[in-house]
Amino acid sequence: MRVLAVDPGLTRCGFAVVDVESTRRVSLVAADVIRTPKEAPLGDRLLTIEEGLVALIALHHPTHVAVEQVFSQHNVQTVIGTAQAAGVAALVGARSGLPLTFHTPSEVKAAVTGSGRADKAQVAAMVSRIVGRPLTGPADLTDAVALGICHGWRFPSQSRLKAAAAPSPRREVGTGGARSIVEVKS
Repeated sequence: MRVLAVDPGLTRCGFAVVDVESTRRVSLVAADVIRTPKEAPLGDRLLTIEEGLVALIALHHPTHVAVEQVFSQHNVQTVIGTAQAAGVAALVGARSGLPLTFHTPSEVKAAVTGSGRADKAQVAAMVSRIVGRPLTGPADLTDAVALGICHGWRFPSQSRLKAAAAPSPRREVGTGGARSIVEVKS
């Protein structure tokens, strides 16, 4: 599975492209941030993020998009900008026809460190160990890599759980007046 992971932000939108094998082995393909100037008009900033993500999809051909779910912070302006960037990421993923999943920050931390309350330094240390090399750059970059790892490790089991919980497809069979419902086993 190749995941495009997006840690949304209006000034720094972190992204990572990771390959995750069924053995849970992770290969880092690309990671960086899309930067937008604070003084630029909002529409231009969102367009820069959109163009960057579209280019990444065209270049790396991910099979999934994972976006960090926005959580409430004290600074309302920051939350609004982060939510707008997350919306752009979700739209780009949907327009590309890729499966899109949101993961909470605590879910990401728990996946890579074992604790949903891990701090940034713990997450960065574990991400570096998992990908086999130190990562340099802002926390947004490391957070995006952690998100990609989380998605690659958790998505297969979450998909199996959803499939197991889904009702079986049913089909009406019979001739004449007698009909019965038969469950279709796959």
